[in-house]
Amino acid sequence: MTTFRAKGRAVPPSTSITLERRWRALLDGHIISLRWSPNGGQLAAATADGPITLFAADGAQLHTLPGHTLGTTALDWHAEGRLLASAGQDGHVRLWDTQMGAQVQALRHATSWVEQVAYHPSGRYLAAAAGKSLRVWDAQGTLVCEHRDHASTIADIAWKPGLPQIAAVAYGGTTLWALDDPAPLRRYAWQGSSLVLAWSPDARMFATGDQDQTVHFWYTDSGKDLQMWGYETKMRELAWDPSSRYLATGGGRDAVVWDVRAGKKGPEGSKPVMLGLHETYLSALAYQHSEATDAPAILASAGQDGRVALWRPTRGRKPLAQHGVNAPVSQLAWAPDDRALAVGGEDGTVAVLDLR
Repeated sequence: MTTFRAKGRAVPPSTSITLERRWRALLDGHIISLRWSPNGGQLAAATADGPITLFAADGAQLHTLPGHTLGTTALDWHAEGRLLASAGQDGHVRLWDTQMGAQVQALRHATSWVEQVAYHPSGRYLAAAAGKSLRVWDAQGTLVCEHRDHASTIADIAWKPGLPQIAAVAYGGTTLWALDDPAPLRRYAWQGSSLVLAWSPDARMFATGDQDQTVHFWYTDSGKDLQMWGYETKMRELAWDPSSRYLATGGGRDAVVWDVRAGKKGPEGSKPVMLGLHETYLSALAYQHSEATDAPAILASAGQDGRVALWRPTRGRKPLAQHGVNAPVSQLAWAPDDRALAVGGEDGTVAVLDLR
């Protein structure tokens, strides 16, 4: 069993970084998904009740889209930045023209809720999960493949970096699929229930957050896995740094950061860095997309206490900056240039914080 204790010298918080609010809006409902467009010019916010609001980078409200009856569950942008895909409880994936503010296509998935939607980074494919079914369409909305060979409801999906392969996680483990083969490329079996999946940027590993308050590390090629115990709650918060060396995990009040290259056995047997600040459970973690030339990427954490904090875990265990949003946080999203952080709240708050 892993005990979460870390040794090292804490350093004082940096005085060169602050978080300053650029703008704030209040929508009617819990923010369930929050996504920047690829060029950072727009921010899409979906409420659990269904409507989707498009904001300009300066906070101007551009469009309000009806979303999905019964509720919206997820959003993702096409690589070119004009189309926004949404998933919802009405059994559809809907494509929206964000310049016109109108639906351009509705892709029927199933009679069950569509829980996940994800564009391939190239924009050539769109994947969505509903119940036990994973479907992939091409850019024109033509169905490419469907995989129903899952033991239970799919909890999360994620494209493997660099390849047109997609992983789906459900009770019983993770399945990796190609688009041109009805048989799975590989199964990573585990008799438990996973909730989220996150690939390392170099695709050498992926991690799953689990219902039983654990984190699994999986080595992609060998299939070897490591499991870390000791968390307070079920694991829903995972974030890889851009170097693929560090994985930040939630599952409690502290952000727990593992070094996957700590030794010959990776994180096994190592002591993670513990980042303690939040008074209640964490609800979101997000690393910047890239590292600066002279400093590692910044990790953002947020919690039910309404506090947002920035960290450089390898440089110390005190926050670089903090900001309060006066509501439990449900979503975090770094802008593509890593200079701003979008925050979504359970009360409908949408805010953009500038990193200065």
